Amino acid sequence: MPFIPHTEQDVKHMLETIGVSSIDDLFDEIPSNLRVQDLSAIPQGLSEMEISRVMHQAARKDGQPLCFIGAGAYDHHIPAAVWQIATRGEFYSAYTPYQAEASQGTLQLLYEFQSMMTALMAMDVSNASLYDGASAVAEAVLMAVRGNRKSKSKRILMPRALHPAYRKVANTIVKNQQIELVEVPFDMTTGQTDQAVLEQYAGQDFAALIIPQPNFFGVLEPVDALTDWAQANNMLAIGVVNPLAMSVLKPLGEWGEQGADIVVGEGQPLGAPLSSGGPYFGFMCATQALVRQMPGRIVGKTVDMDGKPGYTLTLQAREQHIRRSKATSNICTNQGLLVTAATIHMALLGGDGLARTAAACHANTHHLTDRLTQINGVDAVFNAPVFHEKVLRLPLSADDVLRALASHDVLGGYDLNADYPELGDAILVCATEQRADEDMNAYAAELERIIQA
Repeated sequence: MPFIPHTEQDVKHMLETIGVSSIDDLFDEIPSNLRVQDLSAIPQGLSEMEISRVMHQAARKDGQPLCFIGAGAYDHHIPAAVWQIATRGEFYSAYTPYQAEASQGTLQLLYEFQSMMTALMAMDVSNASLYDGASAVAEAVLMAVRGNRKSKSKRILMPRALHPAYRKVANTIVKNQQIELVEVPFDMTTGQTDQAVLEQYAGQDFAALIIPQPNFFGVLEPVDALTDWAQANNMLAIGVVNPLAMSVLKPLGEWGEQGADIVVGEGQPLGAPLSSGGPYFGFMCATQALVRQMPGRIVGKTVDMDGKPGYTLTLQAREQHIRRSKATSNICTNQGLLVTAATIHMALLGGDGLARTAAACHANTHHLTDRLTQINGVDAVFNAPVFHEKVLRLPLSADDVLRALASHDVLGGYDLNADYPELGDAILVCATEQRADEDMNAYAAELERIIQA
């Protein structure tokens, strides 16, 4: 559905200018019997999200599945204005803003993005984005090894409950730089990072501890305790977060006594469609003390000779701009178009809108899992609080169940067996703000039928 910014007065003025009395006159070559006479089947007074739902319900008659998969990429509502604006030529075709005098619009947008992210995370600085959440974790690891002056180690504590793809990508990027990622197991009861095992590393030399919030299981970690533990042991605290969750959870700058040191994550929940896996974008924030260790770019705001506001690339710590040996990263072009969409998305929703979306996701996931665990043989795996995903154990093969659900247009969740075989036939389910009661009831009915067959 397109975003139409024109008021009735705008439309009237344009029609008068071109000399026609109504919009219908512009289509007079179309026979009247082929025109839609009214939209009586669409209820009156619906919001954009609700009217979009009506249209998608009609489209589902052709077999569009209901999505209950999360696992790092989420089916959120994106206001029509986001991509209508982001795909305007000024943004859609914009490239790296090397010439500040010719790129003020792009630079201002990136500056606004950085300002929004630092506000959301309660951190000092933000860069202008990275490739995706996985590579952002790897960049945070490299940054911690460079930036922790209290450590000579090239070892990082990485929870097993961190996204499996993030762990694999980070290892691929850093292993040939002799950086060791030491895996910390999760507690089989709570799903949280096992602090008893973590305590075994107290006093040892590690550059950083990674703290996911929420973790891959959707479970909320005790971030205050983990941050304080890391910093008490001379480690940097790296937060890996869902940006939508941060609208309702404690921001990273307030974790523990001193706050996290580095923040990264996947920006897809902020206005990027699923789109068969991308493109998405990564984000990174940090404390002022680490600003010169950040990869990518930072846009700054100043005033020109006439006192007018102006924007420019303030920090570019890559090999294109400085000696290769001094570069922090080979990260080059940021995901500018996705950042444009995210900035528009955050500006439209505001803090209150993001928080209401997060609350709706949280409520829907609880409603869904309450409904599913009423089915005989379906049980919740962990007992710790969650954001908007939860692990459920099935009485049958998870792969078989998900295949059967998919054949009835229900994408029932993410099979955890390949990444976490110790959990058995477990799936990770998610219900965003887009899932209505009838969607969740349809899922539950199909799952119950499959299990009882």
